[in-house]
Amino acid sequence: MKKIEAVIKPFKLDEVREALSEIGVTGMTVTEVKGFGRQKGHTELYRGAEYVVDFLPKIKLEIVVADGQVDRAIETIINAARTGKIGDGKIFVTPVEQVIRIRTGESNEAAI
Repeated sequence: MKKIEAVIKPFKLDEVREALSEIGVTGMTVTEVKGFGRQKGHTELYRGAEYVVDFLPKIKLEIVVADGQVDRAIETIINAARTGKIGDGKIFVTPVEQVIRIRTGESNEAAI
């Protein structure tokens, strides 16, 4: 099993969620986060004063999938989240040793 964390633009959340649902991903955790990479933030004008916004709003998705679904899930996220502009986000994949569903006690792939 693998945990896929994807940091994407907020307006792409619904597209990514629907695309993942179509390939059989049944659950995910979504967190509103702020950050920056190569975008380095931007300047905004507020009441005549210019200020720098260092951290940009992003969405972080976390999903756990079986090893056989990893490549398809990554491809799906890329296709749904890509705008072709800077700041589209990143995907991180890490191994998951164990998953346990608290309600039933099911473990590993049965608990996904």
